[in-house]
Order: sequence, then C-alpha cells, then structure tokens
Amino acid sequence: MTDHKGMNHKDTKTTRVLFFVPFMRLVVLMVLISVVLAQPVHAAGRFAVVVSGASAGAPYAEKYDGWRNAFVATLKQKFSYPDDHLFVLSESAAASGRSTRENVRAIFGGLRGRLNGDDLLLVVLIGHGTTGDRGEAKFNLVGPDLTASEWSDLLKPIAGRIVFVNTTGASFPFLPRLAAPGRVVITSTDSAAQQFETVFAGYFLKAFDAPAADADKNGRVSIWEAFEYASTLVRQWFEMQGQLATERPLLDDNGDGQGREAQGPGADGALARTLFVAPETPAAGDPEILRRRAALERQLDDLRTKKALTPNSTQFDAEIEKLLIEIAQLSRQLRGRTP
Repeated sequence: MTDHKGMNHKDTKTTRVLFFVPFMRLVVLMVLISVVLAQPVHAAGRFAVVVSGASAGAPYAEKYDGWRNAFVATLKQKFSYPDDHLFVLSESAAASGRSTRENVRAIFGGLRGRLNGDDLLLVVLIGHGTTGDRGEAKFNLVGPDLTASEWSDLLKPIAGRIVFVNTTGASFPFLPRLAAPGRVVITSTDSAAQQFETVFAGYFLKAFDAPAADADKNGRVSIWEAFEYASTLVRQWFEMQGQLATERPLLDDNGDGQGREAQGPGADGALARTLFVAPETPAAGDPEILRRRAALERQLDDLRTKKALTPNSTQFDAEIEKLLIEIAQLSRQLRGRTP
C-alpha cells in the first residue's frame, strides 16, 4: 500500500529505524560522557630521584651538595613529597645512600610497578659527565659509572610520565639516547664536546621555588618554565663573565631526539608545559574548575606549538594572553578553595 506522498508503509518504517539507531547512539554517548565527567578527579602521584655523583674535589662537592639539598628541601617542605616518593643519592651518602651504580639500579628496580600512566617521575643528575671513545656519554658515579644507554634501560620498565634532567657537561648524548614519546629529556649542553663545568643545574633547580619562573602566573612552575628560566639565567651568566657560552641547554619532549633551545625554533615544549613538579592544587568538592583549567591549558599548549612552528609570528599572541588570564583566574579560585 502506498500513501498519498508515494511512500509505502515499509519505507516509512525503515526511515524510522534509520533515524532511531543514530539517535540511540547519541543518547548512549551522552550518558557515557556524563558518567566520565561525574568521576572524581584523582591527583597524579609524583616521584623524584635526585643523584649527585662523584665530585672530584671539595669545591665541587660543596656546590653540588648545596644545589641538591636546596632542591630536596623544596620537594619535601614546599611540595610535601613523602619519603617513599623521594630518593636521594650523593657522594657522601644522602638519605637513600651513596651514589653508586648498585644503589641507582636498586632504586629504579623498586620503582617498577609503583607508577601508573598518570604519575610523574622526575630524575635529576648533578655532577660531572664524560664521553667515551665511541661517543657513549656517562654520568660519573662513585665507582663504576652508568652510560646513557644503561640509564635508558633503567627507565624502560617504568610507567608514567618521565622527566629526565642531566645537568652535567657532555650531557648532550643523553638526549637522543633517552628521547621517547611521553617523556621530557633535558641536557645542559647541545654537544658532546662541551665538557666544561656547567651552571645550569643551580638555576634549573632554583626555578621551582622562584616566583619569577612562573611566567603564566598560575601558581605552579612547569617543566618548560623552569627550563626557560634557567636557560635565560645561563645566557646572562656568560654575558656577565664576558665569555662565549659553553653550554646551551636543550629540551626534547616529542621523542625525536633533536631538542630545542628555550628561545630557539622547534616543536618541542608542548608536553613540558603541562608537567609540574608541584602537586595538583587541592580543589575538594569542585572538580569542574580543574577540568576547565585543564581544557584551557591544552588550548594554550596548542597555540604555543603553532606559534613555535610559525617563525616571527605574532598572530597568536592575543589569544595566548587571553588564555593566560583565564587560567590565572581559575588558579586563584582553586587557591581560594584550598582547605
């Protein structure tokens, strides 16, 4: 039977089914989204391994001890890192023991299985670095050293996001050796030939307790902000000494092992801008503010990446400034709700 518009009842039924199926899919999708959004926001865990190696003399030992102790104090006192999330090795035996190859391996062995995909592990090496005959870089420990390849092997079984910072001279070979997706690798030099004593460590570690390093004024210093802050002070230090810079810090966070300088071109930096040594700001009872801020931070990262890929471009500046203001306002709300 055909109706007055030329459509039979079978065609009408088919049309209703074709409409009903995508409609139900939309309903199911909306229900799933509401369930996900209703889930509580869980703060990611944060772990840190800080190693100051063989000093090769009292003046160096004093300097390395000062940098290490100040940074560890920041992690424990300002950021409330629990003892079982913070591992410290030094030449003279710090909290977790002497900086030997065996102790380093034991720490990373103990971290296997403890971290999940949302957790953050920060690894900082302070001291001296060397390169071997085949160009394999090493970090100088008490006793036998560990090569960049061996450090890479220690990291492979560990889940979570990893930030690996080698602040020594001759650290550049660590960049291509350790680079991987979802990982940030920072070196204080851009060449294996730069084996001079570095100053990057002091500025980088200080950044996490320096208000001036918080460029977007959101109350926390990101890995990128610390890198940018330290790189600027390194450059100024050499200018004050009247010397050509013998260290040019590099950061890689897209896994290609190339890296970029803080003020140089390149696609690296998007991930580092989203990672923080400081824990999430508590916002009990209002996860919506955290979600809104996270969404704005992702937009900010996208814009910054586009700007980095467009040399001498200012077309994104107004949008970036607007997002920074909105993020700062949300961060103030979060701090105001902190118990």
